[in-house]
Amino acid sequence: MPWLGLPPQHPFGLQTLPYGSFRTGSSAAPRVGVAVGDDVLDLTAVSGVLLRSHERLFAGGDLDRLLAAGPAVWHEVRSAVRGWFGDPATRDTVESAMRPATSVLLELPFTVADYVDFYASEHHARTLGRLLRPGSDPLPANWKHLPVGYHGRAGTVVVSGTPLVRPHGQVRTDDGRVVLAPTRRLDLEAEVGFVVGAPWSGGAAVPLESFAEHVFGVCLVNDWSARDVQAFEYVPLGPFLGKSFATAVSPWVVPLAALQAARVRPPARDPRPLPYLDDSDAEPWGLDLRLEVLLNGHRVAQPPFRSTYWTGAQQLAHLTVNGAGLRTGDLFASGTVSGPHEHERGSLMELSEGGRTPVALPDGSVRTFLEDGDEVVVRGRAPGPDGTVVGLGEVRGTVLPARPAPGASGS
Repeated sequence: MPWLGLPPQHPFGLQTLPYGSFRTGSSAAPRVGVAVGDDVLDLTAVSGVLLRSHERLFAGGDLDRLLAAGPAVWHEVRSAVRGWFGDPATRDTVESAMRPATSVLLELPFTVADYVDFYASEHHARTLGRLLRPGSDPLPANWKHLPVGYHGRAGTVVVSGTPLVRPHGQVRTDDGRVVLAPTRRLDLEAEVGFVVGAPWSGGAAVPLESFAEHVFGVCLVNDWSARDVQAFEYVPLGPFLGKSFATAVSPWVVPLAALQAARVRPPARDPRPLPYLDDSDAEPWGLDLRLEVLLNGHRVAQPPFRSTYWTGAQQLAHLTVNGAGLRTGDLFASGTVSGPHEHERGSLMELSEGGRTPVALPDGSVRTFLEDGDEVVVRGRAPGPDGTVVGLGEVRGTVLPARPAPGASGS
């Protein structure tokens, strides 16, 4: 019987046990932590007493070594941590290593090696296609054959709480001039990220059934987007400066092992995917993750990840089918999560119909796109075993005014 005494519905109960990196002060060394209830267990400290065989995995203060250790070690560590909370003999050691979550500074939990962003929600893709290409098929011709994506910038992935300075880029003005200016159409994108642990040497696609052998867990993602910059630059090669200035991730990585009760069948596919993407006869990797988007404390959307067309396993298989390998710390994200209903749209671009229909907030203000001072929070949870809840934490960020930019004259 666990001695912790957490309420059964606490999102960070023993059914979750997400991993992250924290500091006890701005000048302190980083440490690996596990979120347990409203506290953080200092795994760097306690492993030296209760997990000596894997103590080195936590010495660096981030998740890099644990991610690289592979699924057998992931299972062993998770089982050990769960066991400590049911063993009276370990209680004193564990309690001495617990810190209130409000007293620590959360860090980027792992070193991001590569970053890929997909476009895996059919509802999101259809809505954007309708807004951007009226009168034509909203889905590109390739969309139902493969998970569309682009290679992003790993160096601008930041942890939740990092302020977002409004970015500059080339945009076309209403009178047709091209200028370098701060974006006027700054957007959020509520997404789910997958964190790669065990590497893959490449040469062939990672089989769908091997997904959990390489992906350690999930995090939440807000892929900040400058829609006006994106609109001007994206033909013919796709997003660049409109996406690369910042991508925020939640500080806690939830292991795939915590999401077994959340696995569901993905939507039916038509046409049937090519064999390396065909999961018709495989164990499903659809996930019943329920997201929530808050703008200045007001809930504006509830995107359902279970309706996402291409699963994480299919995204990983497609990412590697050309022979590309995987490195520990690779991050790939789902793209904006949106559902079939208006309140399930995971971006302001969709919620405001491209800026034509402002979103009304309960305080009387309206938004088409984000304004300086706005705070965006993306939260998530999933069903856990025996009626429990698995928390995904949150990714939070506040928009700051643009800095002056040199050479901003237009033509």
